[in-house]
Amino acid sequence: MMAISKASSETPTALGDIFVLDLSRILAGPTATQLLGDFGATIIKVENPKTGGDDTRGWGPNFAKNPDGTSTDLSAYFMAANRNKQSIAVDISTHEGQAIIHKLAARADIIIENYKPDGLVKYGLDHKSLMKAHPSVVYCSISGFGQTGPNRDQPGYDLMAQGFGGVMSLTGDPEGVPTKVGVGIADVMCGMYATIGILAALRHRDKTGEGQHIDLSLVDASMAWLINEGTNYLTSGNAPIRRGNAHPNIVPYDAFAASDGHILVAVGNDSQFARFCDVIGRLDLGAEDKYKTNSGRIEHRETLIPQLRETLAKLTKAEILEKLQSVKVPVGPIHTVDEALNSDQATARGTIVDVVADGIDGGNVQLLANPLKLSRTPVQYRSAPPRCGQDTDSILETLKTPR
Repeated sequence: MMAISKASSETPTALGDIFVLDLSRILAGPTATQLLGDFGATIIKVENPKTGGDDTRGWGPNFAKNPDGTSTDLSAYFMAANRNKQSIAVDISTHEGQAIIHKLAARADIIIENYKPDGLVKYGLDHKSLMKAHPSVVYCSISGFGQTGPNRDQPGYDLMAQGFGGVMSLTGDPEGVPTKVGVGIADVMCGMYATIGILAALRHRDKTGEGQHIDLSLVDASMAWLINEGTNYLTSGNAPIRRGNAHPNIVPYDAFAASDGHILVAVGNDSQFARFCDVIGRLDLGAEDKYKTNSGRIEHRETLIPQLRETLAKLTKAEILEKLQSVKVPVGPIHTVDEALNSDQATARGTIVDVVADGIDGGNVQLLANPLKLSRTPVQYRSAPPRCGQDTDSILETLKTPR
């Protein structure tokens, strides 16, 4: 674990001169703006005072506590995607609120929103309106299905994106119900694509002075990260099937039951398979012509895998780990979340950070660190996720000063 206080202003940041107006909420947009904030950008998060701010502030049951033990509006879900931001409470349905957003937009390099397509038109805050007034701004719109297409007006949630985008059909037990990934992966990956697009648009803006609109959807992003299974279909014309933990293109690559739990085995090539068979005492399988190559093992997986399961079930997890690691065959545990985050590897890599949080019981909150290790412009954890509207007065004060 790495203890973090307010970052030094002397530490260089990649995006320290970038101003982001964040009109997004829930997870995809906030993921993108948190990443930009980690790189040093100033993030002004706009929240609706009538609803208590970002929807996820109320998505408990886990909340940071006040010193008296009562819950704050900082749910664990909200804190996962909202550090390094300032919060301003603004009702954009009012003329006063719209005027504030226009003033902030005039200073922004980036604007990001995730309203339904055309949802901001009635407020004059849509991309056409703001880019006409500020042609150098990079304006990113995130929606469920995109700004075009027959489903453009359908609401977008992570679950629906995983279902519509196809990945859910590949996830879960082959004989069971299609299953979503255990976290909001469609939202998170959409946020990452948004960050990449924003940085590319900034590069263009810096060279030409020209801003642009980025149209990104949860479903488009979900289809893009179908990766090999998507191209498997495009190449063969055959729809991929659910295989549980097994791999469509590599065998054996799966979770296997040991005598005391489960273990992961990922045999990536033919020489690894030969060594694998040797150390588990199944030289007979390694010697069979039909199993010597990966293509053969794919073709005959239905006869090979049951034999491997029978053999590995007689060994403990520790025995399998020791045997396979000794011959450099990929093998690993299936950690619970607590085991993963408390592992020696997580500690060595600084996976958990303590961020100073004024007014919170204990004086800090624990967050998942940004995984990027930049040698010259390191990620900074300047501030904990904000309380709703906590920076309203200070932000409004800055708007009184001409640019």
